[in-house]
Amino acid sequence: MTSKDRNVETLESLSDADLPDAPSCERNRDPILKELKPILIAPTIRNVLEVGSGTGQHAVYFAEHLPHLHWQTADRPENHAGIRAWIRHSGRTNVADPLHLDLGAVDWAAPLAGKFQAVFTANTLHIVAWSLVESFMRGAAGLLGLSGPPVGAKEPDSGTNGAGQTLNPQSRFVCIYGPFNYNGDFTSESNARFDDWLKQRDPSSGIRDFESVEALARRVGLRLRNDLAMPANNRLLVFTGSC
Repeated sequence: MTSKDRNVETLESLSDADLPDAPSCERNRDPILKELKPILIAPTIRNVLEVGSGTGQHAVYFAEHLPHLHWQTADRPENHAGIRAWIRHSGRTNVADPLHLDLGAVDWAAPLAGKFQAVFTANTLHIVAWSLVESFMRGAAGLLGLSGPPVGAKEPDSGTNGAGQTLNPQSRFVCIYGPFNYNGDFTSESNARFDDWLKQRDPSSGIRDFESVEALARRVGLRLRNDLAMPANNRLLVFTGSC
């Protein structure tokens, strides 16, 4: 058994008190769930891809409270053991082990085309470079069939998804949770301090301007459906098909 295998085995046998923990997930999960429910309860939504699942706490909580959904986790390999540990601990059968997802890959979304009706991500846009934000938005729109197929995917017939079924663009959603600036200004002093900390850690990261994200969304075939105020100076942006 390799050291990596031992680490995975250890994580997946951890007690509740020792599981990977992000306190912010415990604080924000209920406000996020409250806003996601009216969107994801639609009968057309069955499979959700979570990009950047982190510890896996959001995934198991949302899977528990949205039992009609199949929740697919995805993150970098170093976070997979913790995510799997939370899934095993929860006992949920409607949340799947994490996919290896690299936003830096041009065709990251191609293998996922036609498999999901919604994409969710929390606290990711400000920790990655802007080029990866662009990749995320293009890929999310592409795999949902809202801007044509992502690179490498077969071109579906006009007006249909990859399975030949009629696609209603407004029944597909990209939901993004996190802090945003408006008109170039921080919405709080705490967000300004957080942005300083992010940039010291990685100059390419930082709180994104809402206007830039919304303009990017329009370029890839999405339109803003909701911009919802959330606790602790965060927002939940909900995008859908542009027509």
